[in-house]
Amino acid sequence: MNAATLWDIHGGIHPPERKTLSNRTPIQHPPLPRQLIVPLSQHLGGAAEPCVGVGDRVLKGQKIAEATGYVSAPVHAPTSGIVSFIGPQPYPHVSGMLADAIVIESDGEDAWAPLRPIADFRLLQADDLLERIREAGIAGLGGAGFPTAVKLSGAPAQPIRTLIINGAECEPYITADDLLMREKAQALVIGIDILAHLIRPEQVLIGIEDNKPEAVAAVREALGERTYGLRVMPTKYPSGGEKQLIQILTGAEVPSGGLPADIGVLCQNVGTCVAIHDAVLLGRPLISRITTLTGEALARPMNVEALIGTPVADLLTLAGLDHHKLNRLIMGGPMMGFTLPSLEVPLVKTTNCLLAATLAELPPPPAALPCIRCGECAEACPASLLPQQLHFFALGQEHDQLKAYNLFDCIECGACAYVCPSSIPLVQYYRAAKGQIRALEQKQQKAEHSRQRFEWRQERLRRAEEQKEADRKARAERAARAKAAQAETRSVPSQDDPAPQVQKAGLTEQQKKLKIEASMAQVALKKAEKQLTAHATADLEQQVATLREVAAKAQAALEQATAAEIPPAPAQPGDDAQKKAKIEAAMLRAQVRKLEKLDSRDASQDAEFARLQAQLTAVEATLAEAAPAAGKPAATPGTEALKKAKIELAMKRAELKKAEKAGADEAQLADLRAALSAAEQALHDAEDSCGKPVPERIRTEKRPVDEQTRALKTELAFARADLRKLERDAESEAQAIDSARARLEEAERKLQEHTHS
Repeated sequence: MNAATLWDIHGGIHPPERKTLSNRTPIQHPPLPRQLIVPLSQHLGGAAEPCVGVGDRVLKGQKIAEATGYVSAPVHAPTSGIVSFIGPQPYPHVSGMLADAIVIESDGEDAWAPLRPIADFRLLQADDLLERIREAGIAGLGGAGFPTAVKLSGAPAQPIRTLIINGAECEPYITADDLLMREKAQALVIGIDILAHLIRPEQVLIGIEDNKPEAVAAVREALGERTYGLRVMPTKYPSGGEKQLIQILTGAEVPSGGLPADIGVLCQNVGTCVAIHDAVLLGRPLISRITTLTGEALARPMNVEALIGTPVADLLTLAGLDHHKLNRLIMGGPMMGFTLPSLEVPLVKTTNCLLAATLAELPPPPAALPCIRCGECAEACPASLLPQQLHFFALGQEHDQLKAYNLFDCIECGACAYVCPSSIPLVQYYRAAKGQIRALEQKQQKAEHSRQRFEWRQERLRRAEEQKEADRKARAERAARAKAAQAETRSVPSQDDPAPQVQKAGLTEQQKKLKIEASMAQVALKKAEKQLTAHATADLEQQVATLREVAAKAQAALEQATAAEIPPAPAQPGDDAQKKAKIEAAMLRAQVRKLEKLDSRDASQDAEFARLQAQLTAVEATLAEAAPAAGKPAATPGTEALKKAKIELAMKRAELKKAEKAGADEAQLADLRAALSAAEQALHDAEDSCGKPVPERIRTEKRPVDEQTRALKTELAFARADLRKLERDAESEAQAIDSARARLEEAERKLQEHTHS
């Protein structure tokens, strides 16, 4: 198993290991803290959202914050107690900035919430296993903190062929994974079994450096008959980097800018595997981790299994911190860790080491000198980069060159700065350059988004203008067709007329000239009248009077010329009155029909309806009286009585409806109903006495609008209104407009189908 081929990586260094400070004693369990500070963001991705409130009592392992998105992880209570505060608290970050956290005052009972252990993980489906890992809040414990469930459920371009378990722990001082493999080898192997059952790889490789013989022996014994490949690697920094470990164990290299999944490889830390074992088989969420407490400022360096949220000061006190010796407190190792601004920060899921260093142990670096181009940094770089070129490009802010020289392939291991004879802080330059490039890319993305929105807006406006032009042309064509049809109708004389109609002759040149002069005079008069209304002066009054005379003379000249050219048609007595009556009757009929089409009318509309019907009846009576002049029989006294009875009946019916809608008392309604019955009887009597044949009456029942039709019409109105609102808004996106247009078309289709069904 150990004789398998291993590959070497480019570069790498061998700094003093200093691991014997903390790997000679078993894992310790510190006392329960009085207060725990649990940050809501302990992983890459979105911060969790609290699901408890101040004053709530929580149990150990209870979820206290929900994941807010796909790349996020929930947070659980490390112990039982009372939530005393939710808000900004000290956070382990080099900036010293505060971060939102949940503060729990421990009750000392350490009482567990109900758990869901299982005996055999093989009985669970893949989705159930992933859900248990996700709900346990597990994030990578090797340092990056990427949510494990997301890493396991991603959709790579090809299936995972190789599962690699990272037990290298190459950075100096840190021994947390070493002690974990020694004491929890069985849980580690079962955690690997769960991962292998979940992703079905072709091979499983476990990489451990040869400076951990006890861990190698414990893992080998726990593997038993399993076919997993245990690879013992030569000690070199940074062999524990993900891409470097893949190259050492498989010989394959992750392409620049790519991920291990792109070549069919998945890496997991040994601590993450143990956390998966606890989550799946025991039902326990991630609420603690093994952390190395080391450094010459500590009297008792050790490894502890500490609760998440434990103040760093409590752990350092347990390890015998000498504040007089302490020069720097580093979270992580001396190569990739960062200096903590305070001892009040809490332990988080990614805290694998607390290094309390003295001044002699980690002296400050000397002042940086100019680069001498010795090439030592390029020899040490495990990513085969050119650190000195990247340094010069970073100084000149040549971002295109930095990207061309693969700046983002830098893992910030610090090997280049470690070997630099000029003591240049190369990693700091690279981090700053990465931040600048990311900021510029964000600005460019925003600018590109703004450009796209502008182009979409211009396209919307263009389409709207084209639609307006098409509508205008369609209206013009309809008007032209209607005008042509009207002219054709007028040119054909009616067969009912006793004499052919005289066609209106076209205007002569003289008439056109006079008509233009009359129109211009009217326009000038109206303009002067508006000015006079705004500013009354004597000059304007004189001007208006003059223009009024000019307009009157121009109109008179036009009428005189028109009368001279076109002789008046022989008029019959009463023609003008009859024409006016017909026009009035047509207008009244249109108004009555408009009110009849309403689904429901209020009292005022009913009164208006009755009034219009009465006027219409009266006008029709006037037309009937004028009928003898056109050769029609004259109206008889019985006919007059019949018309009056109809008018009276319509008025009584309207009065009754108005009273019913107004909520009149029963006595008043009874009187109105009696009056209505009397009007109906009077109408019957008039019909009998007039001598006219009884007309055939056809009752048409107006069906009310059903609820489905009303709902469909309402949806159609809302869809049309939403579309118009989006089209008027210049900031609307094209996708939203297309969706609103599709909604309108669907509403029209449903209404049409329901109407014809």
